[in-house]
Amino acid sequence: MKSPNILIVGTGAIGSFYGGSLARAGANVCTLVRSDYEYVKTNGISIKSVMGDFIFKPHEVVQKVEDYSKTPDYIIVSTKVLPDINIEKIIKPKVGKNTAIVLIQNGIDIEQPISEAFPQNEMISCLAFIGVSKIAPGQIYHQDHGRIVIGNYPKGKTKKVEILKELFNTSRIPCMVDENIITSRWKKLVWNAPFNPISVIGGNITTDIILKNTESLNFVIRIMKEVISLANAFGYPLSEDLIHQNISDTMSMAPYKPSMLLDFENKRPLEVEAILGNTVRLARKISFQVPNLEAIYAMLLLLDEGNRTYKRNST
Repeated sequence: MKSPNILIVGTGAIGSFYGGSLARAGANVCTLVRSDYEYVKTNGISIKSVMGDFIFKPHEVVQKVEDYSKTPDYIIVSTKVLPDINIEKIIKPKVGKNTAIVLIQNGIDIEQPISEAFPQNEMISCLAFIGVSKIAPGQIYHQDHGRIVIGNYPKGKTKKVEILKELFNTSRIPCMVDENIITSRWKKLVWNAPFNPISVIGGNITTDIILKNTESLNFVIRIMKEVISLANAFGYPLSEDLIHQNISDTMSMAPYKPSMLLDFENKRPLEVEAILGNTVRLARKISFQVPNLEAIYAMLLLLDEGNRTYKRNST
């Protein structure tokens, strides 16, 4: 099999780790890098991982998508899902006839804008279950887990999905194909909807602190129940067994700062809309009551705005 050409758009913690893993499996991986461009071009990306440390040397490092020398078989988008990041515009110059667009991103109901912009291109939606962070320019720390779930959007699987799965598995990343990937997105939201916002709203706290407090644990459970009920209302069947499973899995993890908390601490914009805003809007669309989700959405919007204002005023 010919080694696929892969362009990573969003070379932060997620893009670097999974891009490096795909490169180790034999793919020709190019990275779009902006702030760390000179460092990565010279040194590559150093990945300290519980699965073994390695240096990821991309085949090409570019600052603009247009500078990539090939037409990619896959464009992997691993940016944050933020209103001011126009993914369609960024990737358009390198979306070829046979390019599959791969989203490794958080959130619910995030695929449609890109699918509408490139209706003839295959779209693969991916969910990463991993503890990984960027600790310095070109420096990634993989702390825990790493498995990934992929599938065609809105459903099904294709040869390109199977090839991507084999590449991940070859690189020792456990990868599963889910032909109903939107259901899997709702499943992940069961964890993301409570833990990401509460870690920020609760005063910069890790997952273990959230679970040790009886009131915050009950708050987590109420949010999870709302997500599960909403998913079921939209025809994506989820069981409340997911609540115990998610809490048990989180308790077994090392104390962990969710990605939203890391963004908040570093004065970066938060994925409020992708994780909470879209969820609340879906609920309102069918007049479904989600009072806990609405409450944390409102509070997080204020904290995010305060964070952005502080950054603007201090620069």
